[in-house]
Amino acid sequence: MQDVRKPISAARLRSIARRLLNATALCAISTVSSDGRAHINTAYFASSAAFEIVWLSAPEARHSRNVRRQPSVALAVYDSTQKWGGFDRGIQLFGAARELSGRVARDAARLYGKRFQAYSRDEMGAYRFYRFRPRTLKLFHERELGGATFVTARVLRDGRLSWERTERYVSSA
Repeated sequence: MQDVRKPISAARLRSIARRLLNATALCAISTVSSDGRAHINTAYFASSAAFEIVWLSAPEARHSRNVRRQPSVALAVYDSTQKWGGFDRGIQLFGAARELSGRVARDAARLYGKRFQAYSRDEMGAYRFYRFRPRTLKLFHERELGGATFVTARVLRDGRLSWERTERYVSSA
């Protein structure tokens, strides 16, 4: 691995991250169980301008119970139709999640409904909204950033991104 010292502008980071989040409707959500074991679940998601991710889930689902006990969460979003050897891309986000209620749940429902026109509160009444707030994200977009290159950025409270580091993984062969 090589560290690349040249910073990437906040505007470019934001543009790449937004396109990656809009590229697919499914994410993989990693949570931590009460015994410290990893658990993963896939869900349809919507994202806010501040890179908050919302999803809808049954409160009794393992990942929902995990979030209530331990809010530490990681998410991955990527286009699963990518082919080996092409220009790969994806985004990983690290932060905390929680189950929503009241006004913030209604705000999440509006955001979710904008992305998924077929969403109906009536059909999903037993489900709850969850919101994930990222602290850090890692971008991988070979066409934009170069081959085998990962860019890590801090997500500020107002949704701005601040470049932290760029890593390029090169073969030692």
